Amino acid sequence: MFVSIFLLLLVIVLDQLTKIWVVKSFHLYESLEIIPNFFSLTYLTNKGAAFGFLAGVTAAWRHYFFLILASVALVFICIAWFRMRKDHRFYGPALALIAGGAIGNVIDRVRFGAVVDFLDFYVAGHHWPAFNVADSAITVGVALFLLANFLEERQKKLKQD
Repeated sequence: MFVSIFLLLLVIVLDQLTKIWVVKSFHLYESLEIIPNFFSLTYLTNKGAAFGFLAGVTAAWRHYFFLILASVALVFICIAWFRMRKDHRFYGPALALIAGGAIGNVIDRVRFGAVVDFLDFYVAGHHWPAFNVADSAITVGVALFLLANFLEERQKKLKQD
């Protein structure tokens, strides 16, 4: 339990500190190339969901939709954490990473009306959608959750054989 709470809080703190730094250090759309032709820090905002999904929808409706969706998702994550954390050692940390990332992005939606993104990877002018620490934590959390699910199913199958 301690590891999960620590991870959740670590993600939220790192996410918010990096976003505060970006907002204070850059103008919107300003970019600083870190690795030529591969990676820049670029201050962007995303009013939609992943990859800008629903970014063009009316602002008020979109804002409340994402806040409600995130709240419902966090309730389900908490329920899953209590039910699954003992099934496999990776479930607790995985769900904590996902929840921490979700909370980090919800804080942005409340504060700015959009999520602050700044990690910009690209090759030959083809950019991956910019993201942030919260998005990274969610991605790692989902991968860890899927790995735990795979390992748990494999262990069950081995016990049956």
